[in-house]
Amino acid sequence: MYLQLIQWLSWLALPATVVAVIDDWFLRPRRRIAALPAAAADPPPLRLLYGVLPILLIAVVLRMLVAERMDFSTVLAAGIAVALVVWLFDRFVLAAQRRRQFAARGLAEGTIALPTTVEYAHSFLPVLVVVLVVRAFIFEPFRIPSDSMMPTLQDGDFIAVNKFSYGLRLPVLNWKFLDVGEPQRGDVVVFRYPVDPAINYIKRLVGLPGDRVQVRNDQLIINGQLVASQPDGRYNDGCYIDMPQAIEQLGTHRHRTLACRTPDYIQSEPVASCRRHINLSYQCSDPSNGQAPDRNDFPETVVPPGHYLMIGDNRDNSEDSRWWGFVPEENLVGKATRIWLNLRMPSEGWPQWSRIGSRIE
Repeated sequence: MYLQLIQWLSWLALPATVVAVIDDWFLRPRRRIAALPAAAADPPPLRLLYGVLPILLIAVVLRMLVAERMDFSTVLAAGIAVALVVWLFDRFVLAAQRRRQFAARGLAEGTIALPTTVEYAHSFLPVLVVVLVVRAFIFEPFRIPSDSMMPTLQDGDFIAVNKFSYGLRLPVLNWKFLDVGEPQRGDVVVFRYPVDPAINYIKRLVGLPGDRVQVRNDQLIINGQLVASQPDGRYNDGCYIDMPQAIEQLGTHRHRTLACRTPDYIQSEPVASCRRHINLSYQCSDPSNGQAPDRNDFPETVVPPGHYLMIGDNRDNSEDSRWWGFVPEENLVGKATRIWLNLRMPSEGWPQWSRIGSRIE
């Protein structure tokens, strides 16, 4: 429900901002000049507008944080362009208009403050430029939107993505101009979804170009060698019930995986113990006991040049390369390094403080 509220408030932000800008640039200065030497009071409707506008803008930011189809580099570039246009418009149009109004009343320039939106443009332009540079070339925040990387990453984790691990790219254009590193097997990688590049995905890099990759009974076989994996008990969190857990060594990365060897979909139904917003549980009863082929088996496939094969750590609940194919090199965004925040739905309780600051293996 609160997501719908955020969505409605974010839609109201656009008309509210347009009205505020028109008033702030053209009408408010006249009210202020006319009221001199006293302070001008805004009409009640405008006072209400200026009071709620910060709330509406916060809703826009929150909506961007939870959105899957959102290119923040494009948003930042657009913000820089808007701030630059506002600054130029003020310098060459609004400032001249203010000077004429001051001269007509015999007032000194600077008698009244600059329009609020102009001050914001002056203040935020350098900040936006710095943020864009940091996001494009150093670190980018990313929110985990699904269960596909459990237990390594969970829905509600916010992670830092190292942008220079796989080369520096120009923001928005995504053109790599400097090679500084190559992806390694086992890396947790954020990439643009090949089917819809507007969406960012996160998976574990399993296959490098030229690798022969196979999945049999939820175990990886790379270039004919079975990837080392040791059973590590059962995973239970109220939503995932009795799920087999294993410790896998993939390249230099030692991490946990979830997998249920079954020829069918994992049983999924509402249960009282699951406090997540989808209120579904995933229960593993291992009905095949390893006799029938696992539903998520993947035949041996050669990774083509310039591409990578990505698979989620939650082997039976991950939409990955087994279903939609390979990830081209130009779609790579960066390497996931640490969890810097954990925020869950209100119904799921407090954030998991122990996850904050954890290194991603």
